[in-house]
Amino acid sequence: MKEARFTQTHSVFSMTCRVVVNIGARAEDIWHLLTDAKDFPRWNSTVTSIEGQIREGERLRLHVPATTRVFTPKVSGVVPNQRMHWTGGFAPLFKGVRSFALMPREDGSTDFAMEERFSGLMLPLAKGSLPDFGPIFERYANDLKNEAERVR
Repeated sequence: MKEARFTQTHSVFSMTCRVVVNIGARAEDIWHLLTDAKDFPRWNSTVTSIEGQIREGERLRLHVPATTRVFTPKVSGVVPNQRMHWTGGFAPLFKGVRSFALMPREDGSTDFAMEERFSGLMLPLAKGSLPDFGPIFERYANDLKNEAERVR
């Protein structure tokens, strides 16, 4: 798997976007990139800045290109070098949970998966205003792959 692969599924009250890519680097090295908030914008073109620390229980202030909106997910489910979740929104109206997972392979590479599940009563109304996540997720995963393999 050389390039990131994006998939999307949806129902009336939920939508899940997922990207998977194999990265020629150790999970520990990728984890370092994923949890260094200050350095994120240097290598990730989908993030302008992150305020806060990416660790269990922290609330981040995430700025992305093309909008002045500030996203404020809470970090949870942190298992270093394996997985974490960023959760935002207001359940049951609208909630987004972004999950990150690292799965080491025997050849020394790591499969990276990022998934975001949107759900809630307002999702049918909000779907039309959501961006096309395919290019954004693919760019995110490929940026991570390029940086992790560059510093290897």
